[in-house]
Amino acid sequence: MKTKRIVLLLAASCLLGVFSVAAQEPDVAPPPPPEGMPGGPIGPRMEILGFGELHPGKVVTGAPYSAVAVTEDKQTLADGNVIDRKIQSNVYRDSQGRTRRETTFTGVGAFAPAGQTRSLVTIHDPVASAAYLLHTDTKVAEQLPIPTGGPRNGANVQTRMETRLQQEIADGTVKKEDLGMQTINGITAQGTRYTRVIPAGQIGNANPITVVNEQWYSPDLQLMVKIVRSDPRVGQVTYTLTNIQRTEPAASLFTVPSDYTVKQGTLRGHARRGPGGPPPSSADATPAPPGD
Repeated sequence: MKTKRIVLLLAASCLLGVFSVAAQEPDVAPPPPPEGMPGGPIGPRMEILGFGELHPGKVVTGAPYSAVAVTEDKQTLADGNVIDRKIQSNVYRDSQGRTRRETTFTGVGAFAPAGQTRSLVTIHDPVASAAYLLHTDTKVAEQLPIPTGGPRNGANVQTRMETRLQQEIADGTVKKEDLGMQTINGITAQGTRYTRVIPAGQIGNANPITVVNEQWYSPDLQLMVKIVRSDPRVGQVTYTLTNIQRTEPAASLFTVPSDYTVKQGTLRGHARRGPGGPPPSSADATPAPPGD
């Protein structure tokens, strides 16, 4: 069950991110999830699972970088057994605000069964108002539809999240702490800790449950460089940006390779078969435009 939940959240997080034309780094820290919900809404979970570069929000220009994003999910079972998983992604953003994420899954449930490896590449190009999901095994690029509302829709989601967070801080449901500035992997970041206590008996719990979400945000890069989420019900998940380079990534990273075919993707299609399902048939695909 744990593996299946992580796989579904990872897949949904990635797809929800690239479906948004405004898919970029958040400039406001997302709130902790509501009581009784281990993962909370998709927004915060996207960040913690390493899809911060695809989170709905503003397009960040003039701050190029490349990095390796490492997500570790660690859980200690009641019998003392430990489940520890790590997922690594190469992430890129150029000066125009275009982003790319390359994630390789090895032995992660149905998405990549034991002994198998599957790669997932997502590209978001706000300049061309386009988003792609690249199937590296079949060399097919799905051009994803842009949701109604575009960047404004992403901004509205972020505004609602911020408003809810401020209300929860004001009524004492969530405690907010300023952790000051700290250098993380060579990047100066502002730390904030959000703590939520679920009172005894609220969800059938004998004792209070404390959920902590610690986030380190870089004002310079305008993204999260580290997030640590601790919840005794599901364990600890840590997301960290490592090997951060501030140079301009190659332009070719943000275009569909010339040897790929392009197929128009749909939200319904992914909902039906999921990102790990069978690839689109070659009959439905069209050649990639020259030079892409």
